[in-house]
Amino acid sequence: MTTDFTATKALFDLPAGVIYLDGNSLGPLPRAVAPRVEAAIRAEWGAMLITAWNKAGWMDLPERLGNRIGRLIGAEPGTVTLGDTLSIKVFQALDAALQLRPERRVILSDSGNFPTDLYMAQGLTGLLGQGYELRVVAPEDVEAAIDETVAVTMLTEVDYRTGRKHDMAALTAKAHAAGALAFWDLAHSAGAVPVDLAGAGADFAAGCTYKYLNSGPGGPAFIYVAPRHAGQVRPVLSGWLGHDAPFAFEPGYRPAPGAARMRVGTPPVLQLAALEAALDVWDGVSMAEIRARSIALTSRFIAAVEANCPDLTLVTPRDPQARGSQVSFAHAQGYAIMQALIARGVIGDFRAPDILRFGVTPLYIGEAEIDRAADILTEVMATRAWDRPEFHARAKVT
Repeated sequence: MTTDFTATKALFDLPAGVIYLDGNSLGPLPRAVAPRVEAAIRAEWGAMLITAWNKAGWMDLPERLGNRIGRLIGAEPGTVTLGDTLSIKVFQALDAALQLRPERRVILSDSGNFPTDLYMAQGLTGLLGQGYELRVVAPEDVEAAIDETVAVTMLTEVDYRTGRKHDMAALTAKAHAAGALAFWDLAHSAGAVPVDLAGAGADFAAGCTYKYLNSGPGGPAFIYVAPRHAGQVRPVLSGWLGHDAPFAFEPGYRPAPGAARMRVGTPPVLQLAALEAALDVWDGVSMAEIRARSIALTSRFIAAVEANCPDLTLVTPRDPQARGSQVSFAHAQGYAIMQALIARGVIGDFRAPDILRFGVTPLYIGEAEIDRAADILTEVMATRAWDRPEFHARAKVT
């Protein structure tokens, strides 16, 4: 399979004059999404009304699209379902893992993990009581911290701040050797780097679809359950649509077979329609070629910025195999610098306390965009263009 990146770029509706380096936070609009959502509104909801649940196949969307995402993350057919938010899916996966290791009480994570994962783990352990705890170590100390007290490791494969990439296969194997389970957050992996959940032996995984998968703001999350566990887990959030026969309206919960039991609420049909069209972009795309292109582009950006912006400190691993598809630099005035860049048409984002973050998505970013972004950043730093009052004023979303 050979990926035509000129063709994939044409599939996106990108504003003229903008270099978009924030697809790792919110993917841009694929051109096919608006017509597909309009069809879901007019031809399905509008014309079919409630009969669209059957006639348009709305009820089957979570599993059907789950299989399409499964191809991108190395998941077996029927092991991925969609719905709700990533926070909910983290909670579900952690509880499921703890059920499977009832004699253990520790969730192990690292200090680079995304806050929502840590918050959900804190909430779950507080709810359970009985000695359950969240144990947090430095990212580089995770392997050594996996011992016989750990029930489940909770790791985000690619660190949201620095882009540092964990070795999924090695850490999953270490967890299993210690009798623990492995849960992976793929928020910055799915669509960014090749993932092989089945090959790595992962037990659970979850991720969002609005970053590299481009489903739009508020797009639904996905959850993966390894086939060997799917029949054993009784979901803590035992929602109606995770029931084996929702329309039997039984008073007691009876879980659906496989990963479908992890469904909770009503499928967000309009968001799933957007995702369905967005996933069409991935038809004919090789994740291996995405990865090779990402490494080349991130390396090019690092070299250009380091050569011309000595005041910026690289915090992303220099080894391309140890990073995801983003580049991050640190500077005490990182927020203001990013606002100055955005004002000049280079859109990245800022993560506290001092990180300028640039996502590199080969589907629509090439050498020309990388070089121009580096030139503009150089100009902003050389002229201190960032040091204006309006660039220091913090907005709600950074």
